Amino acid sequence: MKQTKHVLCLSAVFCGVVAADSNPAETLVEAPGPIGALKGTMLSPVADQGPVALIVPGSGPTDRDGNSPAGVLAAPYRLLAEGLAARGVTTVRIDKRGLAGSAGATLDGNAVTIADYVTDVRTWMTVIRKRTSASCIWLLGHSEGGLVAMAAAKTQQNVCGLVLISAAGQPMGEVLREQLKANPANAPLLDKALPAIDALEAGKRVDTTNMAPSLLRLFNPRVQGFLIDAFSYDPRQLIAGYGKPVLIVQGLRDLQVHESDARLLKQADPEAVLALLPDVNHVLKTVASDDRSVNAATYANASLPLAPTVVDVISDFLNANAKPHQSEPNN
Repeated sequence: MKQTKHVLCLSAVFCGVVAADSNPAETLVEAPGPIGALKGTMLSPVADQGPVALIVPGSGPTDRDGNSPAGVLAAPYRLLAEGLAARGVTTVRIDKRGLAGSAGATLDGNAVTIADYVTDVRTWMTVIRKRTSASCIWLLGHSEGGLVAMAAAKTQQNVCGLVLISAAGQPMGEVLREQLKANPANAPLLDKALPAIDALEAGKRVDTTNMAPSLLRLFNPRVQGFLIDAFSYDPRQLIAGYGKPVLIVQGLRDLQVHESDARLLKQADPEAVLALLPDVNHVLKTVASDDRSVNAATYANASLPLAPTVVDVISDFLNANAKPHQSEPNN
């Protein structure tokens, strides 16, 4: 069933020596899902293999390129994969269970939980390691994908390290409260919305009878199981004491996740590298204006390149940290 859920409206830099590659090889790849295949795209440099990374997508119906029928056409994951391939990094970007190419992996994409996505990340890691012979895989999680990556890395030995891009630094319920309160137009909705978040955090389903249509999209009974599961995770607890390389990337023009989130993650893992990128928004494009409409317009424009600092920071970090960590033995 097609996934329709709406979840959230949701500085040191290492320098590495990188071999540019203008002709990366693109391959369609599959991994076993619950009842059908999970599908994705591998983009590999033609030159000798460097780091290998799995791009873990963000919330809602976000596909392997980072696009969504909710109006996101910026293709940030495709552009990121292309930029990293030019710097010697192999990537696999994926359609989530129940969505797009992976629609046949489950009967109901709305019933999928964070725990299910974590299971799929582990499955993808096994497939990718076999295809590439990499001893470990980097997890690049964007937005909600950062939470999934952290949860997967907590118990998975063959993760090289984490790149957390626009990842929340607090539980999803807290993020959602902040997002709702930040928009003055939501004021009439708060008396219904805030108690609903409280109930879901307590593991209780919410009665949506007579709920405003805009809130019904958010708290649809079909996705409340997902929300209950998602609200139970605290990114700070997941990342604390992780012990492997972590890069936290946060754009300072991001309207959905903020500098404070990145700093909370850094506080939880003081060894992490924090990269705060001026004029970069949530879909990793350059925005030089405080005008929200200018920022929002970039979400629908795949022809806009990624902000160059995004690929620079991530590729430098991966290449600087890949050698010692990708030589670990398989286990």
